[in-house]
Amino acid sequence: QVQLAESGGGLVQAGDSLRLSCAASGRTFSTYGMGWFRQAPGKEREFVAGISRSGHITLYVDSVKGRFTISRDNAKNTVYLQMNSLNPEDTAVYYCAAHYTRQPMSPPSRPYEYDYWGQGTQVTVSS
Repeated sequence: QVQLAESGGGLVQAGDSLRLSCAASGRTFSTYGMGWFRQAPGKEREFVAGISRSGHITLYVDSVKGRFTISRDNAKNTVYLQMNSLNPEDTAVYYCAAHYTRQPMSPPSRPYEYDYWGQGTQVTVSS
């Protein structure tokens, strides 16, 4: 069982940066691939970024490539999402999720492949 808690959301202006954090409970954090998803009002939950268990493999949706960076610190049981050059289209509730895997692999990008979810943190970008 893993519990996830996101933090770091807020209201910013276009062009600003935010860093989201997701703290995980338990001692097996390094056995989980981690992902960040977002959901805007009236839209489906969208994959944003994922990172493998070791942190060596990362994956991004095209719309955030070059602006967002996912990273993890297994010693702190925490995954991060550094978001730069934010624009109003990035406004959404951001969720972190954990995908259990017995072996190294690329992080999945579909919500149903993830086993645990946080409660989400709101990110609002004004123009």
